[in-house]
Amino acid sequence: MQPAEDVIGAVGFTVMTVRPGDTSVAMGIGDLPVVAQSHLSNIMEHAAIIAIGDYLEPGESTVFVSMQLNSINPASIGAELRGNARCVEVDGRNLTFECDVFEGERQIASAILKRTTVERVSFLARTAAQNLIS
Repeated sequence: MQPAEDVIGAVGFTVMTVRPGDTSVAMGIGDLPVVAQSHLSNIMEHAAIIAIGDYLEPGESTVFVSMQLNSINPASIGAELRGNARCVEVDGRNLTFECDVFEGERQIASAILKRTTVERVSFLARTAAQNLIS
């Protein structure tokens, strides 16, 4: 990964339109036809991955560590959501992002997302070895 001072402040953006299959009802986790929280997490993670992509070395990737998600407003079918992520901290291989989701000017969710950098081949090899042991 490039030096921390280059990475801090990196931003990523992504969009999605809420479809019937994206709702809590469709996913079986609620009885209201509003966007499921897992989709809010996904849009913020995608924005973070876009933010950091240009700062990784060849063969590097990032994996999810944790997320503190705050749901602020619901979004219904047809809503166009915009996810944003900004890298606010680099601690060794660990990255922290401030994320949010908006529908127009209305904030839908916010989160603090943590990801860590990994070397793809060795990470996948460790994962395969752990699966063999299990």
